[in-house]
Amino acid sequence: MASGKGQELEDAPAAHYRSAAWEHFAFRVTYDDGGKKIVDKSATVCKHCATRVVYVNSNTSNMSAHLRRHHPSEKIGSARGKGAEAKGQLLLPAAFKQAYGDESDRAKCITKGVAYFIAKDMQPYSVVEGAGFRHMIKALEPRYKIPSRKHFSNTVIPALYEETRQEIVKELSDTASVALTSDGWTSRATESFLTVTVHYITSEWEMKSSVLQTRPLYESHTSEHLSEALTEWKLQRGSSTIPVTTDNGKNMVNAVNATAGLGPQIGCFEHTVNLAAKNAVSINQVSRLLGKMRKVVAFFHRSTTATHALKTKQEMLQLPVHKLIHDVPTRWNTTYDMLERYLEQQASIYSALMDKDVRKSVKDIAVLTDSEVKLAEDLTKILKPLKNVTTLMSTETSPSVSMIIPLQKMILKSMTPSEEDSATIKDAKAAITKNLKDRYGDPDLQDYLHRSTALDPRFKSLPYLEEDYSENLQCSHKRDHGN
Repeated sequence: MASGKGQELEDAPAAHYRSAAWEHFAFRVTYDDGGKKIVDKSATVCKHCATRVVYVNSNTSNMSAHLRRHHPSEKIGSARGKGAEAKGQLLLPAAFKQAYGDESDRAKCITKGVAYFIAKDMQPYSVVEGAGFRHMIKALEPRYKIPSRKHFSNTVIPALYEETRQEIVKELSDTASVALTSDGWTSRATESFLTVTVHYITSEWEMKSSVLQTRPLYESHTSEHLSEALTEWKLQRGSSTIPVTTDNGKNMVNAVNATAGLGPQIGCFEHTVNLAAKNAVSINQVSRLLGKMRKVVAFFHRSTTATHALKTKQEMLQLPVHKLIHDVPTRWNTTYDMLERYLEQQASIYSALMDKDVRKSVKDIAVLTDSEVKLAEDLTKILKPLKNVTTLMSTETSPSVSMIIPLQKMILKSMTPSEEDSATIKDAKAAITKNLKDRYGDPDLQDYLHRSTALDPRFKSLPYLEEDYSENLQCSHKRDHGN
């Protein structure tokens, strides 16, 4: 309540009347015969001289003009704003600069989003300490204060993991059947790990896969890790078992067979093909050919002069401008790629090596002889089916267990010796056949794989089976289903 020259005045509420002019004006107060208070908002009263100033539709121009004309010493500043802040009320601009509290919903939402980014993109916890990352967060939301990496590693990520785990456990409990894949791998720090992945179909018929665990791999503890996965994720399904796809390592095979509730153990077909192909390229004559080829490829990789000459010759000979491929010992399909690319570019390779600028640095490098080129061509022919299978299996997004037997039969058929084969090619075919033929030979596993294939519409006619086995399988299927 204010007064002006004996008049009772009432200040305009600061929440609705924000202009600084209201620090110098107020509304006149009167009372009716019954003593009821009446605030006259048709005009305002100057607190300095009690002059009434017309006030219309929240317009303070008349009040400001009166102050400039009659009270020039009074400054119109932000007094009302300062007064509000003094009472604990923030002006709108200041409110937008105030940092979020750690427990605010917005701060929690952003923190969880950062945790999701770390987990989903497999980022290190130290990413939250990076200057660039902090600058980005500040630009996106200036009021958010990002927590420390320790807070993420000890609190936020574990909470996100537990939330996700509960969701997956619920989904798994609602599905009748699950399958597992398990793979051992080595990190860049040469530490071995075991990763277990579950595959299932939800109640809405959506196919999903989830990584359940990645644990340090100690050979004697492999079965323990698998048992822990069954218990922690509540995968047990009563009398039914859970098929597990693994590599062909003995420790993995033994671990699956030794763990109650798991089986059959299915060797990864891509890994099986990899082993068969390695047997073929390890033959002495093939190994010598590949060694000679690697020398040529390595020379072009390390010499900028030779690389430039090769590109020039490719353009001149109208060949694809492709780089030569050097194979990787752990991936046989790169050996196939090296062979194929070398044969594609052999004319440009020979021409580049004969270039006068290149010949100066050529030492112990020789192009392939005609017989070696013929061997390389024959090798690509017999390895192509294995390459196609590897590509197919690695890009397949649907379950591929039904494809194992048909693909195995197809590869073995392509390895049948012919009269035109050289001794080396016959040896390579025999090596592939020997390695692949005895795979998946366990009777129970054979039955499981054949049933899977029989249920796949793509193999309805079962052309890969002997007639007797096909009839027995179909009769067994009808008997089991009461047809």
